[in-house]
Amino acid sequence: MFEGTRWSFPTDIWFGTDRANDLPLACNMLAINRPLLVTDEGLAGLDVIAGLVSVLQSSSIDAAVFSQVQGNPTADNVAGGVAAFRSGQHDGVIAVGGGSAIDVGKTIALIAQQELPLWDFVISDTEVPEIAVESLVPVIAVPTTAGTGSEVGRAAVILDQATASKIIIYHPSMLPNIVISDPCLTLGLPASITAWTGLDAFVHALEAYCSPSFHPLAQGIAVEAMRMVRQWLPIAVADGGNIEARGNMLVAASMGATAFQKGLGSIHAVSHVVGGLYNTHHGLTNAIVLPYGVVQNMDAIGDRLAYLARVLELPGGDAAAFVDFLFDFRQRLDIPESLAGLGVDDARAVEVGELAALDSCAATNAMPVNAQDLERLFLAAVSGDLAAL
Repeated sequence: MFEGTRWSFPTDIWFGTDRANDLPLACNMLAINRPLLVTDEGLAGLDVIAGLVSVLQSSSIDAAVFSQVQGNPTADNVAGGVAAFRSGQHDGVIAVGGGSAIDVGKTIALIAQQELPLWDFVISDTEVPEIAVESLVPVIAVPTTAGTGSEVGRAAVILDQATASKIIIYHPSMLPNIVISDPCLTLGLPASITAWTGLDAFVHALEAYCSPSFHPLAQGIAVEAMRMVRQWLPIAVADGGNIEARGNMLVAASMGATAFQKGLGSIHAVSHVVGGLYNTHHGLTNAIVLPYGVVQNMDAIGDRLAYLARVLELPGGDAAAFVDFLFDFRQRLDIPESLAGLGVDDARAVEVGELAALDSCAATNAMPVNAQDLERLFLAAVSGDLAAL
């Protein structure tokens, strides 16, 4: 069991078993009396949501539930949440779930009491929009998966239905005020979702580690996050009731997201586009694209991968050993070898390459990439053939 503790990097994190019982205390600290609890369609009818609502009600906190959040959340999902927030005269957001629910919850809180439209907050190299700080809505994030790390992020990924493109919404004020990280809330997660989300955390850490941006703090966090995922994810998949594995994976997911302030790369750029066009699960898509992206970037990251191989104590201790580990790790976690296994074909390869080149993650890839490079990466991931690179 985990003894309760409290961290403040990058935000206030309340970690430990049964910390969900402290949700009313978090609301009181943020002066939240009528929260909008934002979750996804799959979680809404499960005991975890009913339990959290009951905990809040026991402290006379009147929460309403908004659950119109899809796996790849859309601008319409955000608009519906904003409407619910305003009509219910809520004073805070509790975002409960995986990355989709937490992304939507953070975005609702960002714009619910602002006059600027959603797409004014698209991430860019220019200054972020000025907003009315006094009208910011406090956010409590409660992750129920160990993957995206959205609970410690200042961004959200929202699907623009008009273009079928995933857009990154960003503002420093999107960082949740308090995170309640309770491994007990992840115990019911199916083995497949555990694997998909856990590998998403691994990709976050790996791409951040390989990004050429200079951020030694994130670099160190990324290495430790990968070591933890390698150690604990197979245990969490094989034994979903192992609270030690669940807790360590929650930590690793938050660490991966903390690290990727250093940047991501081509794996995410392609996965964002595939998710938008084919409605695939983000973590699973990342897991499939992962080794192909690593091999394509090998000229730029070989030395770094050799170091990781030594940290992970892989036989051989070189970059090739790390690539072999990735393929073996995916197979051990029952990840399909190619995107074709998800029903993705190569008919839109040129379009995928062009859209991925516009994704902000491509800009921080380990080495410069263009649309043709990303098209080849997509084709390799569809076919499962490294020769396509």
